[in-house]
Amino acid sequence: MRKKVFRVVLCALFLALGNPAQAQQPARIPRIGILIPPSASSVSAWLEAFRRRLRELGYVEGKNIVIEYRYAEGKLDRLPDLAAELVRLKVDVIVANGQAILAAKKASATMPIVFTNAGDPVGSGLVSSLARPGRNITGLSVMAPDLDGKRLELLKEAFPKVTRVAFLWQSGGSRGNLPLTDMEAAAKALRLKLLSLPVRSLDDFDSAFARAKREGAQALITTPGPLINTQQRQVLDFAAKNRLPAMYPYSEFVEAGGLMSYAPSYTDLFRRAADFVDKILKGTKPAEIPVEQPM
Repeated sequence: MRKKVFRVVLCALFLALGNPAQAQQPARIPRIGILIPPSASSVSAWLEAFRRRLRELGYVEGKNIVIEYRYAEGKLDRLPDLAAELVRLKVDVIVANGQAILAAKKASATMPIVFTNAGDPVGSGLVSSLARPGRNITGLSVMAPDLDGKRLELLKEAFPKVTRVAFLWQSGGSRGNLPLTDMEAAAKALRLKLLSLPVRSLDDFDSAFARAKREGAQALITTPGPLINTQQRQVLDFAAKNRLPAMYPYSEFVEAGGLMSYAPSYTDLFRRAADFVDKILKGTKPAEIPVEQPM
């Protein structure tokens, strides 16, 4: 009887040694790609909210999840290459915001993509509908094309004597000249003179600020844009030094010393994006996850 038991154990041992891959098969660690147009420092609070929610869902970075970060540092022409790099790394899902969303979509028609703040995902062709995205992409929409006008209205309400407002905006983005068109329409309705200050690179800020001073701007308003985000300190200092009441597109500008902002909570949008990632990693297809909107 002892010989028979010994033979069984030996057979099992030989089978294990003969097929080590089957005996030792470590679980694959999921990888998340993060694609961000501005710098890491300008979105640190948003990303921390994302990671915190992942931890609540059981994912610990470096332990059972790997996150690949890619930042364009405000240089939008870098986004296609960064998106392609994440595709080559074969991450399980790409999380993108702002102009990075379209870059990720163009880089892959199959890799799952979660967007954190698409303005109009249906109108821009990202998804078929909010309830049924229908493709490899889903996420959260701010759906707020009228927010620029509302920001200008609140600025005028707070400072009724203001008649000339400088508008600092990033040209050459995915929305083209729409930010200027929307703001001009709002300014006309409020009987305000709008001074357009487009910026396309870091070199444009000094000349934009000089023009605002030269033409007698009485207030400043900005719109969302990765280039402007990366120059947050410079924008805040200009407004403070020239005593210009200013309206900003993110609460982070106010937390850093700015006067006021009116916008959805981008921190919360990034936090909620983690739930989308969790569903995708557990097998749900992006096409089956409805796009969410903030209240």
